[in-house]
Amino acid sequence: MTPRDDEAARLARAQLPEGLRPETLAVRTALAPSQHGENSEGLFLTSAFIQPDAQTAARRFAEMEDFTYARTSNPTVRSLEARLAAMEGAEAAIATSTGMSAILLLVMGLLKAGDHVVCSRSVFGSTVSLFAKEFGKFGVETSFVSQTDLAEWRAAVRPSTKLLFAETPTNPLTDVCDIAALADIAHDAGALLTVDNTFCSPALQRPLALGADLVMHAGTKYLDGQGRVMAGSLCGPAKLIHDVFGATLRTTGMTLAPFNAWVVLKGLETLALRMKAQSEAALAVARWLEAHPAVARVYYPGLPSHPQHELAMRQQSGLGGAVLSFDLRAADAEAARAAAFHVIDRTRVLSIATNLGDTKSLITHPATTSHGRLTEAQRQAAGIGQGMVRLAVGLEHVDDITDDLQRGLGSL
Repeated sequence: MTPRDDEAARLARAQLPEGLRPETLAVRTALAPSQHGENSEGLFLTSAFIQPDAQTAARRFAEMEDFTYARTSNPTVRSLEARLAAMEGAEAAIATSTGMSAILLLVMGLLKAGDHVVCSRSVFGSTVSLFAKEFGKFGVETSFVSQTDLAEWRAAVRPSTKLLFAETPTNPLTDVCDIAALADIAHDAGALLTVDNTFCSPALQRPLALGADLVMHAGTKYLDGQGRVMAGSLCGPAKLIHDVFGATLRTTGMTLAPFNAWVVLKGLETLALRMKAQSEAALAVARWLEAHPAVARVYYPGLPSHPQHELAMRQQSGLGGAVLSFDLRAADAEAARAAAFHVIDRTRVLSIATNLGDTKSLITHPATTSHGRLTEAQRQAAGIGQGMVRLAVGLEHVDDITDDLQRGLGSL
C-alpha cells in the first residue's frame, strides 16, 4: 500500500453514518486520527507542512485542498470547521481568529464599494461600529433598523442591498427576530441573510434550517464555553465558504490559531449539556429578578413577559439561552447608573467581566462596556439605558447567584 493509499484508508475511518444526532456530531465529527490512533483529536502546532516532492507541492498550493502552510490550512482547524458545520447543518465552515474577524471576512468576501447592508440596530456594539464606521470608509453603506419590525427591514431594502445581518437574541436586550421572515425579505431582494448565532449556538438554534444563508459565531463565547480563547467562524454553502471566504482568508490572514481551534473543538463536545443547564439556571434567575421590587424590567426570551417569547421558544428549542438583562428602578439616568454600579460592585461571587458563555457567571454594565463606544443617541436607539445590567449565567448554584445579586439589590 502506497503512503497515499494508506492516508485514504485512514481518512475513510472519519466517514460517520448518516442521520446522527447533533449531540453525537459534536463529539465525533473531525478528521480521521493519525497513524498513532489518538482518540482525542490531535493538536498540530506547526507553521508549515513538509511536501513529498516539488510536483505534489505545486499541486497542493494550486488546489489549496491539502495542508501546505498554517495560514491557509491546519488539521486541527479543519477538524473544528468540520464539527461546527455538522452541528449547524451546513455544507462547510471556516474558522477565524475572533467573532469580529468573522464579520470582517463576511463583508470583505461578499461586498464592494456601493453595496448596501440592512442590519438590526440592536446588535453587539462593536458590530454596529464595524458596519457604521469601518465599512463606511470603503463605501459600504449600512441602514440600521428595528430588530423586530419586519416592515422596517422591507422598507430599508434598496436595489444595491446585498446583505441582511441579524443577531438573535441580541446583546444585551435579548430581542428575537423572525429568521424565516427575514430570509424571505432577503431572498426577494436578491440578497443574503447572515445570522449571528452566538447567544444560542447550534445546541439551541440552527438558522440555516430556518432559511438563513450564512451563520456567524463568536466562538469565544459558548462554543469554547470556559472563557479561555478567542475564535470566530462562518458556516454556510461550500461554494461561498471555500471559493469566496477561503480565498479572502488566505490573503488577509485572519486565521484561527491551532491551539485555539483545539480548545474550541473540545468545548463543542459539552456544548449541548452546558447550554441546557445554563438556560435552565438563567430562567430561574430571570423569574427571581422579575419579582424583585428594585427591578423595573427583565429582558429574557424564556419569560412569558418577553415580547417575542413564543417566537423564541419555536426557534430556540424551547429554551431562552443563558443571557439576561434587567433595568433598575431609578429617578433619572444618573441615579440609574449609580444603582447599576452599586449592584455590580456588591457582588462577591459573580465576575465583573464583559465576556459571556463562560461556566462562571459574568455581570457587566453594557452602557459603559460592550456598548461604551457608541454615542448616547445610538445607545438610546438600541434601548440600552444607564440602569441596565447584563448577566451571563454560568453553572453555579442558582441560589448562590441570586444571593449574590441580592447583596446589591437589597441595599439600594
